[in-house]
Amino acid sequence: MLGRVLVAPTRALRAQTFAFRSFSSCAARFESLPTKEQVATPYKARGEFVRPKVEGSAIVSNVETPVAKPSNPQSLEEYGTDQAPNRAGVWSESQRPKSDAMKGPRFEQMDPRFQPQTLSAMELVSNQPIHFTNKRVVSCDGGDGPLGHPRVYINLDQPGPKACPYCSTRYQKVEEHE
Repeated sequence: MLGRVLVAPTRALRAQTFAFRSFSSCAARFESLPTKEQVATPYKARGEFVRPKVEGSAIVSNVETPVAKPSNPQSLEEYGTDQAPNRAGVWSESQRPKSDAMKGPRFEQMDPRFQPQTLSAMELVSNQPIHFTNKRVVSCDGGDGPLGHPRVYINLDQPGPKACPYCSTRYQKVEEHE
């Protein structure tokens, strides 16, 4: 019973405090509303929105809004139909030319200027020098240790350069003249 007596006054006190707080916060809100004297002052000075003046049927405003201009991406023909920057045509029978491959709804809103332009591996490999050797059989493991490929043995008995089937490194036997 003693517990109920002590709890009851605190609940009543809380209710009075809450009622006072809500009343005081409402009074502060009503004081912040503009009075008739404040309405006559220009709102621009306080940084508030100013409604444009209406003259006849036209609205006069000092605000200039920038107009966005639509821009269409370049077409594929303007960009170029080369397969790669260092290769003009296709290098496989099953490969479709870029002009045929990049059509349809998948590429409608694609801007080709921002797509990666990878180099053709065929051109890069052809720029690598040929490794000349005196041996009949050479082994290639791709180099770089674990980053390479399985070791393969290449027979160099036939004349001309022979390429590794994994990394396309070319090897050739030096012809001995007697």
